Amino acid sequence: MKGYFFKLLKIDVTRKTYHIEDIDQSIMEAGIGGKGLGTQLLLDNNPPGVDPLGPDNHLIIASGPLSGSSLYGSSRYGIFAKSPLTQIYAESYSGGSFAGPLSNTGFDAVIIKGISENPIWIEINSDKVIFHDAEKIWGRDTFETEKYLKKRSKGKHSGIMVIGPAGENLVRFAVVKNDKHRVAGRTGMGAVFGSKRIKGLVCYGDKKRTFHDPEGIKKYKKEMLGRLKNDKVVRAYRNMGTPMMVDIMNNVGAFPTKYWKQGKFAKKDNINASAMAEKLLPRPHACKDCFLGCGKNVEVQQGRHKGLKLEGPEYETIYAFGGLCMIDEIEEIAYLNQLCDTLGIDTISSGNLAAFAIEASKQGKINEKLEYGSADNVISLIQKIVKREGVGKILAEGIKSAAEELNMQDYAVHVKGMEPAGYDPRILKGMGLAYAVSERGACHLRTTFYKAELSGMIEPDTIDNKVELFIDFEDRCTLFDSFILCRFFRDLYPWEELSKLLYLTTGITFDQDRLTSIAAKIKDNTRRFNLREGLTSKDDTLPPRLLNHKLEGDKGITKGELQKLVSDYYKIRGWDAKGIPKNR
Repeated sequence: MKGYFFKLLKIDVTRKTYHIEDIDQSIMEAGIGGKGLGTQLLLDNNPPGVDPLGPDNHLIIASGPLSGSSLYGSSRYGIFAKSPLTQIYAESYSGGSFAGPLSNTGFDAVIIKGISENPIWIEINSDKVIFHDAEKIWGRDTFETEKYLKKRSKGKHSGIMVIGPAGENLVRFAVVKNDKHRVAGRTGMGAVFGSKRIKGLVCYGDKKRTFHDPEGIKKYKKEMLGRLKNDKVVRAYRNMGTPMMVDIMNNVGAFPTKYWKQGKFAKKDNINASAMAEKLLPRPHACKDCFLGCGKNVEVQQGRHKGLKLEGPEYETIYAFGGLCMIDEIEEIAYLNQLCDTLGIDTISSGNLAAFAIEASKQGKINEKLEYGSADNVISLIQKIVKREGVGKILAEGIKSAAEELNMQDYAVHVKGMEPAGYDPRILKGMGLAYAVSERGACHLRTTFYKAELSGMIEPDTIDNKVELFIDFEDRCTLFDSFILCRFFRDLYPWEELSKLLYLTTGITFDQDRLTSIAAKIKDNTRRFNLREGLTSKDDTLPPRLLNHKLEGDKGITKGELQKLVSDYYKIRGWDAKGIPKNR
């Protein structure tokens, strides 16, 4: 069995020690790697009910069997832990160039426990782990920190991940950054790093995975590039990137606006892909081992932020600040993107919380006077959140805690403590199911089922005959996170292609039925983890705001419709009526 090192690096930052353990081949066969491996390690190592910011919450960084293969879309890594935001299962993924150096260390995963007495940064190479003092950089932003570590790394081609002030201050939706603008965003993994007083991690080495068919990989890549270089999906991502979704979502009335009160933004032409093209002059930017170029390097051409250069903003950032907060200048959204990146904070949660705070202001729940459309108000809120000052101290604890503190539980929009992405389930009812049953809260990426509903594969405003297709999407996405592959290759790697990729790298021959069985077991394991942490079937729902308040045109999703979707989901998953997996 090729494609793996079968090695696990265990680090204890309290004692500043480490050791290496073998990983049994059967674990890889059962979970592929990435998410499958990370989830099993969490179940095996985390005590039930562990404090997410305590020493015994294990932080796992994992790669997949495709890492280092140069196969398109494979330059990604995953981080796993118990979430400080939701108190349940946490996973977050990022692209860029970190995955290769992580693989070159010769480990399939790194698992970190403990709390360091002083701030540190950790250097991991093929031979040893070195613990460095980080007092000088504690408090610095992510860009400064990455630059500092890059200068001090002994590796020729190092991968560097860092946190910013948000992670240090234990903001519960802090992120982990690499390559300046690449983000392991949701679920608060930056706060877990901060709780362990780890400012950054540097990886490099000379280990190489042995793949089953290296020549076959080269041939496959050449054929794929020739077949897809003029593909319409590829062209769309290269030309417009994810901001193309601003128009698409507005056209169907599912672009969350004015903190989930509306489904269309009247000034969307000021923040869409065309506005970016005119005012930010975007240029395609791709991760290592990718030809999509979905990222956009931009430069603000006018106004108070003229000359600002960054990568982004992506659709989710535009929806959160542009739609929910009703900021109608793409230049201001670009600045907010950069602010969140440097401070190390998630843009989806930040935009949702800013809009929530505006509503709290209007209802007299807080003293601050905040207005929709004010970029300055939102900038100030983000700075207060990161510093935990004033109302920022309340918001830094996340939407669920903030809603309880301000007595706005029925107004806050979240599932299990995490806010939804920019796809309103009152229009896209399959996304209602996606948010309700996702293991990490209101997540769009565990299924990307908006793709099926927007493309005409299935009607968006019905619940009929939806769950089987939904689970097919969910299973394939689960395997994408185990391989680990970029979500934007979902149209390019259907089931049969996943089987090919696994064979080329590992030599394993698994058909779709076997792969589906593996995905189902991984989903069972994430569910078991959450049940162990106190989750029940009552948590698999949507917030009252989305169930009880309709959008324009009398569009909505009822509690009965959602319950039917969830019930059917349990049955097809093979879970009982309480959402408990059967032994298999």
